[in-house]
Amino acid sequence: MDVTSVEEVLMCADPGRWRPGDSWLAGGTVIYSYGTDITRGAPTRLLDITGAGWAPLTWHPDADGWSLEIAATCRIADVYALPARVDLPAPRTELPGLDIVTRACDAFVASWKIWHVSTVGGNVATALPAGPMISLLSAWDADALILGPGGERRTPVAELVLAPARTGLGEGELIRSFRVPTKSLSETAAFRRISLTERGRSAALLIGRRTAPDTVRLTVTASTFRPIQLDLFRPDAGRWRDAVDAAVDADGGWYDDIHGAPSWRRLMTHRLGDEILAELLPDVATGVDDAIGRDSGDLRNGA
Repeated sequence: MDVTSVEEVLMCADPGRWRPGDSWLAGGTVIYSYGTDITRGAPTRLLDITGAGWAPLTWHPDADGWSLEIAATCRIADVYALPARVDLPAPRTELPGLDIVTRACDAFVASWKIWHVSTVGGNVATALPAGPMISLLSAWDADALILGPGGERRTPVAELVLAPARTGLGEGELIRSFRVPTKSLSETAAFRRISLTERGRSAALLIGRRTAPDTVRLTVTASTFRPIQLDLFRPDAGRWRDAVDAAVDADGGWYDDIHGAPSWRRLMTHRLGDEILAELLPDVATGVDDAIGRDSGDLRNGA
């Protein structure tokens, strides 16, 4: 779709050149499908950051050993290929957190062409509840490096997304990259999603990480307005459901749109959370049977 309000397109990643009426452009798959910038309104200029030359994926040594930097311009196709790369900083078996990467990318339910254009930064900055890169990065406890006219800052991805199509980005700020800590990729993770149709937009997407022998950090997205994270110690089904209900109620309730009613999203969140807890803490959680290895909450497909 044409963006008819645009008068000029610049190849630019310099916040100093931003002015009112501008919108940053990465892959552009959302802005061109809607015909406008859903986060800021109709732009008069597009500042295209794809020519910045940022490496898509980079491993950096740090105090904890290493961390992964994902550029805002990194394509979804590059993320999908990450678990199979030969330049991983540790044996693949020591990085179980990578097991959920392809599942998160598959949650786009998008074409090959979209995967090779859509970017990680664009998915986060658009701040749609069903944005799977928001889910993945939040579950990994990633933070975002944000560049702005006044300098740079870092903020957790789970806190950057505030509401549908609304983030904590200020005037002229753009996302440069995301930093994923060592610990997140070294911990076992479990992934679940569900939608109303087989190829539909996610109505609930949950990711759990076993952060200690009896503890899971559970990230709830798609069924909520923004990411909700809970640290659950030796949880049973009743206790964790009460905890997520309280957290969601305090944040405005369950999300409601054509892709799922709030009451249904709540029940599916409970069920998928039960499965994740049963998978990650089989000796503790009172979830469902046969939970290990499932990706979807679709009972018909099973995985």
